[in-house]
Amino acid sequence: MKKVKEMDDTEIIISGIEVLNKTLGITNALRFLSLLHNEPTDYVEISQRLYDRQTIEEIFDRAKKNWKE
Repeated sequence: MKKVKEMDDTEIIISGIEVLNKTLGITNALRFLSLLHNEPTDYVEISQRLYDRQTIEEIFDRAKKNWKE
């Protein structure tokens, strides 16, 4: 098993912004970041919506398929 390089906070922020820019485009990435910054986030509600009607096995299988070493 290959060890994943640990990233510091700055590297995580930069990588996240790069992914947002690539996926959403610059304008929508900025809008997304400003929404997170200005509004309180209910991570429990977000998790419930993301995993609604999924079994633990389904979630685990998807996580295994997307795991990158």
